[in-house]
Amino acid sequence: MSNVLSTIIVDDEPLARKGLVVRLAAHKDVNIVTECSNGREAVEAIRAYKPDLMFLDIQMPGLNGFEVIEEILKQGLTMPIVIFVTAFDQYALKAFEVHAQDYLLKPADEERLGQTMDKIRQSLKSEENALHKSKLVRLVSDVTGNDCQQILNELANNEPVTISSYSDILAIKDAGEVSRVPVKDILWVDAAGDYMCVHTSKNTHILRKTMKQLEETLDPRIFIRSHRSTIVNKNYIDKFCSQLNGEYFLVMTNGKELKVSRSYKDKVKKIVNL
Repeated sequence: MSNVLSTIIVDDEPLARKGLVVRLAAHKDVNIVTECSNGREAVEAIRAYKPDLMFLDIQMPGLNGFEVIEEILKQGLTMPIVIFVTAFDQYALKAFEVHAQDYLLKPADEERLGQTMDKIRQSLKSEENALHKSKLVRLVSDVTGNDCQQILNELANNEPVTISSYSDILAIKDAGEVSRVPVKDILWVDAAGDYMCVHTSKNTHILRKTMKQLEETLDPRIFIRSHRSTIVNKNYIDKFCSQLNGEYFLVMTNGKELKVSRSYKDKVKKIVNL
């Protein structure tokens, strides 16, 4: 990387892009090679220019900022230093405090932008750029549900990063109504004849799906089979217990006991003891 930072600006708002261009003109070590109005253009610009630095809006139609990072990783492109820029400060918990090199709220004033540029220069001198990129991997892990180590391994082996396709919401239709149940709130699921009972801490929902169909929609790193007719969310497992008669069961965080069949006990025990 030279002393001049080749830079792209990604924002669907022309005025926001213009504002950044004007303010960055004061920084002689910044060379803006192109501007992008959406996430797809950003990915192509990364491929074409291999920029050192990217100012990236989060809230955009099509690919949002997080999905742009996701695509860069998936396609094996060279990751620039990323500065998130957005008008929505609720994203700070995802990006600024833990993951990103820095985070700017619109409109970015000259003083705040100057602090950001100083931080970038310092990180390059102290060779912290690798740490920044590892934090971006962590961000993708948190936002998409992917395992962080899995992503790092795939990158190290020049393999495409596999992006989780598991939904955060389970839509359950009952009596003409559709309930949107957050997947993270599901404690366990068990079969009841031709139906599935989806248990949360507040309600039990009846789902017209087979166990196999439901299992395919749930992240196997979180939801595990404990019985032929039961899937449990490992985040709500409190204890793994055995009885004198050789049977096994789980105690969930709400006190519910769930039987563990012999064919699943070793796998469940291993996961609980991790």
